Amino acid sequence: MDAIVFALLCKALSDSNRVKIVELLVNGEMCGCKLLDNLQITQPTLSHHMKILSGCGLVKSRRVWKNIYYSLNCETLTAFQNYVEHLKCGPSCMALAEDDLC
Repeated sequence: MDAIVFALLCKALSDSNRVKIVELLVNGEMCGCKLLDNLQITQPTLSHHMKILSGCGLVKSRRVWKNIYYSLNCETLTAFQNYVEHLKCGPSCMALAEDDLC
């Protein structure tokens, strides 16, 4: 994962409703109507959020008649998690950069 994709995912997850949607989808695929039952948003607002989550590759969708079923894209989520893990502080982060003092 590169920094641009990581930033897009962070932007997608910068809204609490989208974070809640991801939390719900961790348990498996859900129909849009079931997501609405768990959120305090309207159907057009859900569509807006799902467009953003799908656009960055975090969520996949499939249509069955009039219903749309959403699921997490585990490859994208795992790559995101690995990138975050890579950013953790180590001993060198704690050291003072004496050479860089202004």
